[in-house]
Amino acid sequence: MATGGDITQITWNHPTLGSGSFFPKANEESTFDEGGFRSADDANMIAGNGEMIDKINRVRWSLESKIAWDMNNREDLGKAKALATSAVLATWTITHINGTVWGGKGKPVGDLQGSGNDATFTLKLMGSGELKKILG
Repeated sequence: MATGGDITQITWNHPTLGSGSFFPKANEESTFDEGGFRSADDANMIAGNGEMIDKINRVRWSLESKIAWDMNNREDLGKAKALATSAVLATWTITHINGTVWGGKGKPVGDLQGSGNDATFTLKLMGSGELKKILG
């Protein structure tokens, strides 16, 4: 049975910045890409005799989720920016409500902008290797 739902917690451990957790907003969409190898989606990758030309490239793993932004105590957005700025990757653990736990080494990428009205920001993580299921 397929069971979807919320990501309940995203934790990070960094060798110089320490460790912490981000708490995704409930009832929001999240996107998982385990990374690995992909075959190009290009209709023109074909030889004159009709034979397929297969182009395979490695892609980074990624996860995107809307995060609850505690501006006062946890200072979530500032921590995400510090992790994004670091040249050293953190170890990430993503816990889903269905009981699965995912892990990988990576960092926040892209724009990190907080919504003052909604008290949220979008966190996109990308990393080395593949995002692996470690429990569930």
